[in-house]
Amino acid sequence: MTTYQVDILNPKATKLLQDLADLDLIAIKHTSEDKFLKVIERLRAKAVANPPASEDITKEVEVVRAARYARTRG
Repeated sequence: MTTYQVDILNPKATKLLQDLADLDLIAIKHTSEDKFLKVIERLRAKAVANPPASEDITKEVEVVRAARYARTRG
């Protein structure tokens, strides 16, 4: 099977593609280019190789909370 990414410029092309799908000549999968999800996937891949320790996470959370508390106190 060959996969292509098609950018539809004219709405009439959507109808043509849907007709081809109805004839079981092609399969249509709706995807979205979500840059945020790409970043998350990249971070998860890195985390698998080098997962953060619970202590590191706790320290980071405490630093952020302290900074937030300092901002609210002026």
